[in-house]
Amino acid sequence: MATGGTVAAEDSSSAAEQARRWLAEDPDPQTRQELADLLERAGSEQAAGEELAARFAGTLQFGTAGLRGELGAGPMRMNRAVVIRAAAGLAAYLRAEGHDGGLVVIGYDARYRSEDFARDTAAVVRAAGLRAALLPRPLPTPVLAYAVRHLGGVAGVMVTASHNPPQDNGYKVYLGTGSQIVPPADVDIAAQIAAVGSLADVPRAESGWEVLGEDVVDAYLDRAVSVVAQDAPRDLKVVHTALHGVGTATLVEAFTRAGFPAPLTVAEQAEPDPDFPTVAFPNPEEPGAMDLAFAAARREQPDLVVANDPDADRCAVAVPDASAEGGWRMLHGDEVGALLASHLVSRGATGTFAESIVSSSLLGRIAAAAGLAHEETLTGFKWIARVDGLAYGYEEALGYCVDPEGVRDKDGVTAALLIAELAAARKAAGGTLTGLLDELAVAHGLHSTGQLSVRVSDLSLIADAMGRLRGNPPTELAGLTVESAEDLTLGSDKLPPTDGLRYRLGGELTARVIVRPSGTEPKLKCYLEVVVPVADAAALPAARQRADAALDRLRTDLAAAAGI
Repeated sequence: MATGGTVAAEDSSSAAEQARRWLAEDPDPQTRQELADLLERAGSEQAAGEELAARFAGTLQFGTAGLRGELGAGPMRMNRAVVIRAAAGLAAYLRAEGHDGGLVVIGYDARYRSEDFARDTAAVVRAAGLRAALLPRPLPTPVLAYAVRHLGGVAGVMVTASHNPPQDNGYKVYLGTGSQIVPPADVDIAAQIAAVGSLADVPRAESGWEVLGEDVVDAYLDRAVSVVAQDAPRDLKVVHTALHGVGTATLVEAFTRAGFPAPLTVAEQAEPDPDFPTVAFPNPEEPGAMDLAFAAARREQPDLVVANDPDADRCAVAVPDASAEGGWRMLHGDEVGALLASHLVSRGATGTFAESIVSSSLLGRIAAAAGLAHEETLTGFKWIARVDGLAYGYEEALGYCVDPEGVRDKDGVTAALLIAELAAARKAAGGTLTGLLDELAVAHGLHSTGQLSVRVSDLSLIADAMGRLRGNPPTELAGLTVESAEDLTLGSDKLPPTDGLRYRLGGELTARVIVRPSGTEPKLKCYLEVVVPVADAAALPAARQRADAALDRLRTDLAAAAGI
């Protein structure tokens, strides 16, 4: 006990010294006051001392996801000082790459401090000799990704924490292709950020950057509606929720311009609200997040429910289902991914279909049957967007790229338009989206996916679980033999190294398991898939029961093997 107390005291003393240095150069009165109060309390309150130590335990690391973290003062939090350093590092990187004078497009969502961080970025970029252009207002991430390509930018910055909790914010970087950064750009930018000296020495322009007009949003919308065929049916009633994010206006306008009836919005969640008051987590996949949308659906009886996450780069879909509680069922991301792929095939798509390694292998079957190329990438659209000849890409976490030449990233608006076109066509022909899923299962086998996801407060628990699996790899899961076990940190000729494990299983069924730490949240994520052959439509109910039972056993056995 005495030793632990001594270490804590030393940590607190060191943190206090760092905090005083931080205070001296913090440009933000709000975080200066917050840190001064914390520093004063840290001398007498243990909890305050521990919080101070946590804030100065290191620095937020810039990587392929950019920056993301809790708002607050200190180098381990998202704040203006951290953002100014990041912007200075990015500007230095761009100049070193020969882009002096190039355009950097900057977007932001409606979270706390998003506009402040965007304006700080513009001020730093402009002072560094580059052009800077802010989007006209809080807008979806895909508008920023589009604008970088549309305006010929050398880079883009989107200030957003996507579907993270309300206390978080983030900083996502795009290069001139309009896709997110990948190695080695992330390492090079991080090195430039680390080389930034005193914050007082970072020049910031007081003016000289551009605030773009609504014409850039109009251009995005014109491109978005082009994903829908002009002669396709439009008779579809849709309920939409933006989950308190920035998606409502853009999505509703896109549907209207495309000729669909305007979606009915979930009023309680339609306007941006950085507190996200009606949900525990502003993510359509989280329990309870869709409750208000489903309540609206029971009142309005639409054909479809569509949801976006707060920055509208993801799209969730729910369909009527009499067997589901409340009469509505949320489709898995893999189901929507397969539906969109099937629809694009029916429209004569050419090129490559791509997906992340944690997504369903059904996409490969659909592509092969259509004579199309298929690629797997690491998780994240920063990888999917770089596939040569990309025609369509998706990942199971509700991300879909249906127009790579317009938006080289996931886009929840164009995905919603395309799924609406498919649903309207099925409706006009007397069919449903679930009926199409049945047809795909009969044609290619029932591909049933699920997850085991564990949120932790101590990140060492994730490392411990990965260590157990590497040290004592399972030989059997759910009564199926582990036929191959890959440590993805070793990389391959097709995939760069990443922290993950992949198991392929065989026996009465085939299955696949991938285990990896989340790149954006304190979670260990395990992605499960079982494939059950289906002779005909009559065999589907039994196949689904068999698949559900196998997924349940996989979760139980994998949790035991990982010690979670």
